[in-house]
Amino acid sequence: MRAVLLLLAFLPFVADAARNSETIRFATYNGSLYDEEGNLVQRLRAGDEHARQVAAVIQDVRPDVLLLNEFDYDDEGVAARLFLHRYLGKPQHGQKAIRFRYQYIAPVNTGVPSGLDIDGDGRTDGPADAWGYGRHPGIYGMLVLSRFPIDALRARTFRLLPRHRMPGALVPKNAEGAPFYDDATWRKLRLSSKNHWDLPIRTPQGIVHFLAAHPTPPVFDGPDDHNGTRNHDEIRLWADYVSADRSRSDWIVDDRGRRGGIEPDAHFVIAGDLNADPLDGESVDRAILQLLEHPAVDASVVPKSQGAVESARSVGGGNATHRGDPAADTGKFGPRIGNMRIDYVLPSRSLVVGDVGVFWPAQGSRESAYSEASDHHLVWVDVNVPYPL
Repeated sequence: MRAVLLLLAFLPFVADAARNSETIRFATYNGSLYDEEGNLVQRLRAGDEHARQVAAVIQDVRPDVLLLNEFDYDDEGVAARLFLHRYLGKPQHGQKAIRFRYQYIAPVNTGVPSGLDIDGDGRTDGPADAWGYGRHPGIYGMLVLSRFPIDALRARTFRLLPRHRMPGALVPKNAEGAPFYDDATWRKLRLSSKNHWDLPIRTPQGIVHFLAAHPTPPVFDGPDDHNGTRNHDEIRLWADYVSADRSRSDWIVDDRGRRGGIEPDAHFVIAGDLNADPLDGESVDRAILQLLEHPAVDASVVPKSQGAVESARSVGGGNATHRGDPAADTGKFGPRIGNMRIDYVLPSRSLVVGDVGVFWPAQGSRESAYSEASDHHLVWVDVNVPYPL
């Protein structure tokens, strides 16, 4: 399996004109474009209403750089090309077609057999025993779409990074306090449940590193909290990676063997379904605060929506006891769990933040007809690069 970077020059159109010369819209969207049986390509070829709705959301918001979480990976990038040409490239639900000249996909850990008993059930062949949970290789993958060139030669991926390399990694423990994994298993485990990507985007204003990830949800485990601790450490990878203190990132080695974190003067945007709410839910030690309170990250402007407020009120259930601002929620997970803020676009402090938002339209609006394509909602942030690098 390999990374695929394609310039879609064969398509009979040109990229949309920039919104203006000063702002660049970065976005993340968990569109749930996966198939449990590995049939996403067949679905997209046949015509898929779910994909049309996801495309309509993207066409409505019109980001310049977008991370799609839960988009199944295939070696040749067939699903990505189908989605770009047949869905984004055609008007959906009354929206205008949108063109992205560049895309980036790469292998993920989900569904790839590990040969290990990762979930502790005494077997090594279940979906929870893959390097990242999944029923087939490539499920729940990632896709980045961009109007601007992606520097593939400088891109960094961290799919193979062993978790034990992280100093002070949170070791899951059973109810008796003993390590959940034996030492041999622990030393083989991979940190990233999907992948972590550092993609340099060549914007008209200079290079911005798009840091894309999708940590495992901190649930579906037991007292050992092996998923919760992994979620925490996956988020910590980016916290260490963007730290000005080089000693914090010295342990990080990418899939090409390059060591260390991002350059201290680099612009960056962290994006993804990070599966961690700052106040509610089951994340370990409020894991997302590692980024929201990071000195290099500007989290001062919180994307919000009126639709999220209406949803929390109508769903009720767990929302009644939540401590977070319902307007900042990005996902809806039923009455028992409630709504949460788990999707993020977090720019570096070197960038100037403009408009922000969550695409969660008011109930009954025309846009709400396609906004429920996924249990997540698209989050976007406009930034300005104050000087070129």
